[in-house]
Amino acid sequence: MAAAPTDELAAQARALLADYAADAQTEAHAAATLTQLAALLPALDAAYHQHDAPVVDDATYDALRRLNTRLELEFPRHALAHSPSATVGAPASGPFRRHRHMVPMLSLDNVFSREEFEGFVSRIARFLGLGDEQARALSFVAEPKIDGLSISLTYVHGRFVRGTTRGDGTEGEDVTANLRTLRDIPNQLATPFPDTIEIRGEIFLSKQAFLELNAAQEEAGEKPFANPRNAAAGSLRQLDPTITAKRPLSLFAYAAGYCDAPLAATHHGYLEQLRIWGFQVNPLSTQVKDAQAAEAFMERLTRERSGLDYDIDGVVYKLDDRALQERLGFAGRAPRWAVAWKFPAEQAITRLEKIDIQVGRTGALTPVAFLEPVNVGGVIVTRASLHNEDEIARKDIRVGDLVHVQRAGDVIPQITGVVLPRDRETQPFAFPHTCPACGAHAERPEGEVVWRCSGGLTCPAQVMERLIHFVSRDAFDIDGLGDRTIVEFHELGWLRTPADIFRLGAHEEDIAARDGWGKVSARNLVNAIAARRTIELSRLIYALGIRRIGTSNARLLARHYGSLANWRTQMEKAAVVGSDERLELGSITGIGTTIADELVAFFAEAHNRATLDDLTGELTRVLDEEAPEEGNLSGKTIVFTGTLTTMTRPEARAVAERLGARVSDSVSKKTDLVVLGEKAGSKARKATELGIETMDEASWRILADMPPAPEAEG
Repeated sequence: MAAAPTDELAAQARALLADYAADAQTEAHAAATLTQLAALLPALDAAYHQHDAPVVDDATYDALRRLNTRLELEFPRHALAHSPSATVGAPASGPFRRHRHMVPMLSLDNVFSREEFEGFVSRIARFLGLGDEQARALSFVAEPKIDGLSISLTYVHGRFVRGTTRGDGTEGEDVTANLRTLRDIPNQLATPFPDTIEIRGEIFLSKQAFLELNAAQEEAGEKPFANPRNAAAGSLRQLDPTITAKRPLSLFAYAAGYCDAPLAATHHGYLEQLRIWGFQVNPLSTQVKDAQAAEAFMERLTRERSGLDYDIDGVVYKLDDRALQERLGFAGRAPRWAVAWKFPAEQAITRLEKIDIQVGRTGALTPVAFLEPVNVGGVIVTRASLHNEDEIARKDIRVGDLVHVQRAGDVIPQITGVVLPRDRETQPFAFPHTCPACGAHAERPEGEVVWRCSGGLTCPAQVMERLIHFVSRDAFDIDGLGDRTIVEFHELGWLRTPADIFRLGAHEEDIAARDGWGKVSARNLVNAIAARRTIELSRLIYALGIRRIGTSNARLLARHYGSLANWRTQMEKAAVVGSDERLELGSITGIGTTIADELVAFFAEAHNRATLDDLTGELTRVLDEEAPEEGNLSGKTIVFTGTLTTMTRPEARAVAERLGARVSDSVSKKTDLVVLGEKAGSKARKATELGIETMDEASWRILADMPPAPEAEG
C-alpha cells in the first residue's frame, strides 16, 4: 500500500483542518477541501484500524470528519455521495481471516455543544416529519464513549461462534480464538435468545490494567504501549491466544447488528437484555429526555471522567425508540439516530516562527504556520494551516507573534488569534504571488480565496503531488511506491506521467542497485505494479486527480456510466452546453454544476486526453462497474417530485438508495420511475411526454415494501 510517512500524514491533517474559515469559504474551496479529505481520511483510518498506530489524536481525527460533514451541509451540491462520509475504519489486514459483517459496523457523527445536540434532534424531527411537541417527546439513552476497540460478536442458537473487529465497517478480522479468552464474553446466552444475532461492544483496558501491562513490558525489555487503546488492540490481535489470555481485557456491550428476531422496543430495554444474557453494560448508561438533561449528563461526565477506571472521550446519545431508529437508518457512514458528544477543546499559547507556502496537486498555494512546539492537551503541536491570504489578513497574523492555538472538535489545530498587545515588533505577512516550487505566476480567480500556481504540469510540485495521488490507497494503491520513492524516481527522470509507472519495469536493475533497495524489493515493486494493470473504473477515475472528484464522486460516476468507454464518450459529448449528455451529468445526485464543469474542462484539454490514452494503453483491463445489487430497485433511476405527505423527501430518498436505486433531481430519457407527490408539476408533465412510468406515494410505499402510512391504517 502506498502511503505517506506518518509525520507527513499528521502535517497534512493539521494543515487541512486549519484551512477553513466559515466566513470566507467559497464553493470552489469547499469542493477542493472535500476532495482532499477523501484522500486523507482513509489513510488515517488505515493507520488506526489496520496498524493500531494512530497518526493523529482522536480530536484531530474527529475534526476532519466534522469538517467534511460541515462542508457537505453548507455546500450540498459538492457533497461526496458515499465517501468519506460513507466509510468507516479501514480494510482488515494482516494474518487474520477476514469476515463480512451481516450488518455494517458504522461510526458516529460528533457534536460539541448543547446547540449542536439540539441541531441533531432537529434533524431527526425533520427527517421523520415530526412537529415541535413530538420532537420534544423524543427520549435518548446516554452511554460513556469508551476509547477502545470495536468488536462484533456473532451468536448462533445462543452460542458464541465468531468475533470480528470493525475493520472497514463492511468486513473485519476474525479474532474469535482470542476473544474466547475474555471472561466478559459469555460462551452461551441465557434463554430465551434469537437464532442468530450480532452483539456489538468495545474491548478496552482499564487504567490500572494498562499501567500493570506497561510495567511488565518494561521489565521484560519490551517497548511500552503508547496508550490503553493501542494496548487493547495489540493484545486482541496476537497470533497466539495464550498471550491475549494474559492481558486483562474488558468488554462493555452496547449495540446490536443483525438479528433474526424482534428485539426490545427501546434501546434501554435492549441494554437490559444484554445484562440478562451475561454481558457487562456500562453502569453509567442512563436515559435522558431532552437537550437540557443531555447537557447535564455531559457536565457530570466531564467532572467525573478523570476518576473513572477507563478512558472515555465523550458521551454517545442514542434515540431510545428502536422503531424510529429503523426508520431513520443511516446517512453515509453514520446512523441518523445516534451522535457522540465530545469533550471540549483545549488551548495554549506559542510563538509563530515562520510561514511557508505549500503547493498542492491542483496548484493551490496553502500557507502553513510553523510553531514553537507546544503541548495542547497532551499532544505536541508544531504546525497549523493558516487557511488563505484573507484569513491571515483578517486575524492579522504575523511571523514572530505569540498566538492562541486550539485543539477543538471544529477545526484542529487552529490559530484562533494573536496575543495582544504584541510583545515585539512584527510586520504584516505578504502573500507571495509566484509559486515557490517553480516560480510561475500565481493567480487568484475571482470569487475564490485560494491562489493557484499557473505552471500546471510544468510545476514539479504539482507533477509529484499528482503522481502521489495516483498511487494512493483509494486510487491504484501500489505497494512500495510511496511519496519519497515517487520524488526519487521523478528526480531521476523515470516518472513524469501516470503511464510511466507501468514502464518502471525497464528500470528494475537500476532500482535494485540504488541505496535501500536490492533485487528482492525491486522485483516486489515491479510485481505490485503489474498487479494493478487491471483496475476498477472508480479507482481509475479518482486516480486521474480531476479537481473536485473524490472517491465518492468517482464511484458515483463509475456506477452511473458503467464503463470507461461510455464515461469518456459521455464526458466529451457533455462539453456541449444544453446537450442531453450535459443534462444527464448535471442530474446525477451529488454532481452539481461546478463538478460537471470540472469534468468537461478536464476532457476539453488535449493533454489530458493524451495522458489518459497513454495510461490505458499500459493497462490490461478497466473493470466495468455496476450499481450494487442491494434491492429490487437496483440500477433504476428514480425521481421524486411534488409534496410527499406520508414521509419526508430525505426519508424517501434514503429508502430508494437502500433498495439499490439511483435518485436523480431531474427527469430525462434515462429515468425509470417518477414518484408523484401532491402538486407535482413540470417533472410529472415531462415524465408523461417521455413515456416514463409514474406512480403515486401510496404505490411507492408498496413497491418499497414499507408499512402503510398511518392515515391509511384501519
